[in-house]
Amino acid sequence: MTAVDRVHPDRVRALRAGDVGTGPVVCWLRRDQRVRDNWALLYAQDLALASAQPLAVAFCLVPEFLGATRRTFAFMLAGLRQVARDLQALGIPFLLVRGDPGREIPRLVARAGAGCLVTDFNPLRPSRAWEDAVAARVRVPVRQVDAHNVVPAWRASGKEEYAARTIRPKLQRLLPTFLGEFPRLRRHPYPWPADPPPADWSLAAPAAGPAIAWCDPGEAAARAALARFLSTRIAAYDTARNDPTVAGQSDLSPYLHFGQLAPQRVALDAARSPADAGRDAFLEELIVRRELADNFCHYNHDYDRFEGLPAWGRRTLEDHADDPREHVYDVGELAAAATHDPLWNAAQTELVARGKMHGYLRMYWAKKILEWTRDPGEALDAAIALNDRYSLDGRDPSGYAGCAWSIGGLHDRPWSERPVFGKIRFMNLAGCRRKFRVDRYVERMARLGDPEVSA
Repeated sequence: MTAVDRVHPDRVRALRAGDVGTGPVVCWLRRDQRVRDNWALLYAQDLALASAQPLAVAFCLVPEFLGATRRTFAFMLAGLRQVARDLQALGIPFLLVRGDPGREIPRLVARAGAGCLVTDFNPLRPSRAWEDAVAARVRVPVRQVDAHNVVPAWRASGKEEYAARTIRPKLQRLLPTFLGEFPRLRRHPYPWPADPPPADWSLAAPAAGPAIAWCDPGEAAARAALARFLSTRIAAYDTARNDPTVAGQSDLSPYLHFGQLAPQRVALDAARSPADAGRDAFLEELIVRRELADNFCHYNHDYDRFEGLPAWGRRTLEDHADDPREHVYDVGELAAAATHDPLWNAAQTELVARGKMHGYLRMYWAKKILEWTRDPGEALDAAIALNDRYSLDGRDPSGYAGCAWSIGGLHDRPWSERPVFGKIRFMNLAGCRRKFRVDRYVERMARLGDPEVSA
């Protein structure tokens, strides 16, 4: 058996070159926190099997990450506990370390006497810095596997794509190569030489919003949520997804963000749906739009900064930076949903109370922040800070691309010029009222935000 038997070679790249040495294989999971349907873990096992070596999975718990709060960490850690249990049943130890991955992962690799380190793919700047630090400190080859995208990001395109229409044909051309069924992870026949130390699951993190009650964490819950969506919602997805007053969305984004559910598994199962319009609309968002966001963060290192916006968007916003604003709010007022706009306040209330905001309202929410802050750079910073702090699926390429689309015209085109927005696409309350029953949504969020009700 060779290491490419089950994993396409174009899904793998070397972060540190070299031949796999004698010793165990360590799979450092970060973004893809699951046992099933995990190309990085499958590749690591193939390497270990080929050299008759033990295999372990490592996760480095970082005490602070891009504004993540207590409920975010609680959701993640609950999922990782399930990972540890599932791996144990397959004879694969789960090694939890804490601290700076750039230091702790090399120490773990050295203690284990590993012959190779395998990791998954994350295009965000902190993750790339950890990769560089690890690759510089270890003395074994480091292989990276894109276990998150259906088409590996470096294979889909070699540059930052302008829009969905430019990346779509590239993805469609490669889907037959990469959109295949997953093999099963085997029970590993070569035991780890010693029992792993007990995991310390404790973590102190700042609180923000109540505990999440509407979705259970972990791989099993993720698969159940996918099954519910495919059986009850996908048929109407093309129309219902943009109405915040109905249950029309998939609600899978937290599971996709933490890698508790493989996007490729979702695509494979959704592709079997007979609901043509709903299925096609859903797959467009799941594959094209989501992988376009990864492309943006992979090739644009300023993905969360004003400098990372498209040139035309920066120019038009700068031209209108001094336009008078009728209302101006600081981040504290925005976080507290203390604006004059009942719909915006309701959307922010949903974000704080549930850790999730309806997808259509995220666009409106971010565009109003542009309208109500002193300059566009401050608007982008505020939108990202609020999304990363309160949303379960914050700190994610889709969130950064969404904020950049709403505020800076990323993956969009110039529209009619108007004050403050310049040529950035405009949204207002009247337009929302034409699309859905705003008052119904506002009333429901008012009940959600009532401490006596939400308790």
